[in-house]
Amino acid sequence: MPRHIVDISVALEADIASDPPIMLPEITYMRPDETAEQVMGFFPGLKREDLPGGEGWAIEFLKVATHNGTHLDAPYHHHSTMDGGKRAMTIDEVPLDWCMNPGVKLDFRHLPDGHVVSAADVEAELERIGHEIQPLDIVVVNTSAGAKYGQPDYIHSGCGMGREATLYLLERGVRVTGTDAWSWDAPFSHTAQRWAEMHDPSIIWEGHRASMEIGYCHMEKLANLESLPATGFTVCCFPVKIKAASAGFTRAVAILEE
Repeated sequence: MPRHIVDISVALEADIASDPPIMLPEITYMRPDETAEQVMGFFPGLKREDLPGGEGWAIEFLKVATHNGTHLDAPYHHHSTMDGGKRAMTIDEVPLDWCMNPGVKLDFRHLPDGHVVSAADVEAELERIGHEIQPLDIVVVNTSAGAKYGQPDYIHSGCGMGREATLYLLERGVRVTGTDAWSWDAPFSHTAQRWAEMHDPSIIWEGHRASMEIGYCHMEKLANLESLPATGFTVCCFPVKIKAASAGFTRAVAILEE
């Protein structure tokens, strides 16, 4: 059966507003015409003129966090424990059968920046699209932040998934979710305003911390979610296997059967 694959990942890119300044990625690019000496070092007596066009290889050196670009967070990122006190899984321990399953898109682009999504918001959207959550569905959230990736206001944009909304999904068997915003939770700048008013620590990272009760993974910095239907596609998001890490980069895609 023919299929169409939609790339729902962003490129790992330096020099754009993709993250807070403390965690921006750095990429050093080396062109083939700059690396002949690297190749020559492996083969004593080899001269630059012996290489085709005098060229070596192209190579890039990265200074990155595991949370740069499109990535999958492991439960360990959220807290050291999950499932009510068990040791939280690191990214190399996440079950691979969590990472390729039917997808469901919740369209929350109309919600204001900083809005904390509730279980009622999720229920209303599921009713609108006519879907009942099934175990291991991969639920992706389309926010207003998706259209602002790389722009100065990206990390301040979009709604966030609250604890109540996250648990609503987890209690129905969801184990992988995702968002096109910088964080699964509401932007920190908006939460900081609420914190200044309330001084209630439970509002900080509340969607992430739901993992302490039911362990799960979520993707951040997804892309192109506006091009997906509400259902009828498969999400594939296997993470890079980094030993004992809190996250792994993923080339997340949506697969639509035609």
